[in-house]
Amino acid sequence: MPSVMIIVGLGNPGLKYRGTRHNTGFRILDRIAQSAGIGFTRRRHQARIGEGLWAGHKVFLAKPRTFMNRSGDSVVPLLEYSGADPSELIVVHDDLDLPFGKIRIKQRGGAGGHKGIASIVEGLGTDEFVRVKFGIGRPAFDMEASDYVLSRFGPEEKERLDDLLDQAAEAVESILSLGVEKAMNTFNKQDQQPS
Repeated sequence: MPSVMIIVGLGNPGLKYRGTRHNTGFRILDRIAQSAGIGFTRRRHQARIGEGLWAGHKVFLAKPRTFMNRSGDSVVPLLEYSGADPSELIVVHDDLDLPFGKIRIKQRGGAGGHKGIASIVEGLGTDEFVRVKFGIGRPAFDMEASDYVLSRFGPEEKERLDDLLDQAAEAVESILSLGVEKAMNTFNKQDQQPS
């Protein structure tokens, strides 16, 4: 595991989008920052960033201030600025195709319809970076996916959300402390769906 890691949480900037499903990456990054004692003290390359030590590594935490579908416009120059390469990047984001609260770690692969990931893959010219996905499920009724991701969690989901966001932050910490393979073996097999 490299000694410097870039951890990016995806979302949309602005009060209008705060608390929406699509901003789950921001919320998980806030949990990581709190756990690590790192503040988002600077703005650079269209992102709010913080630097510090966490789980034995120097980390750069970043929340792009671009909109989701332009995430690569921030992530690519952030990697260049930090001297990191894609293998030292962890992107935390929401995922429609996972049940609510399910956490999955993935080492590489396509965007799966996620516009933020697609933008990063296009900008970097590679899909060789780690993703930590947080399931937001799909709408149970006839609702466009684009509207659903910009909606807020329901009351029953909110009851469990804090614990699940903490688990997602723990998944990222596990990648740093144990390595990707061991973290995948732990978190990808866990059943974190509501009982």
